[in-house]
Amino acid sequence: MTQKTKITAVLFDFGGVLAEEGFKDGLHTIAIQNGLDPDILIATAFEIIYETGFVLGKVREDVFWKALGDRFAIRGRPEKWREEILSRFTLRPWMLEAACELKKGRIVLGLLTDQCHWLDELNKRDHFFDCFDHIFNSYYTHISKKDPAAFDRVSKKLQIPPENILFIDDHEAHILRAQQRGLQTILYLDKKSFLEQLNRVVCESDELQISLPSVIGQG
Repeated sequence: MTQKTKITAVLFDFGGVLAEEGFKDGLHTIAIQNGLDPDILIATAFEIIYETGFVLGKVREDVFWKALGDRFAIRGRPEKWREEILSRFTLRPWMLEAACELKKGRIVLGLLTDQCHWLDELNKRDHFFDCFDHIFNSYYTHISKKDPAAFDRVSKKLQIPPENILFIDDHEAHILRAQQRGLQTILYLDKKSFLEQLNRVVCESDELQISLPSVIGQG
């Protein structure tokens, strides 16, 4: 993580940061239900979602499920499997509150996430898009955070230099790529350390004063 430079935009990952990691948690449950090794099923599903191009909007959802079903004997129908996943993408209210507090300080907010069209369905359920100025979903941008150019594109779209952008993710490889492109970063590990870092990088800077007492005081 770097600091010192004024932050004018903050980008949040979705699963694992703004919300619980529903993809992994749902697949873990599916694996247990079918007597499979959860780690193997999860790792394979991540490979398939990128290999097929589903996460980049190149193929339909049924292509992803068929590819997964071809590798594993999973009981049930894709509709049930997707519900196991979507039901576990639960928002972290305190994280959304932190984002909204930042927006009050005139910081540009964005979601930068490798997701598919499920994100739209989750928004219809939980109504979180309104808190953000920009949604960068790989399903529509057709570029993943696995590609460092994704961070260049976001900086250009926002018309904000990368050093003035803070990126928050729970995946270290994404964090390292963002740092290589000049963004400031926070690797999300847990609530306490995240809020401490957020205050140090953004809220306690001389250039911008934002207070998050109600958020910090929770849990």
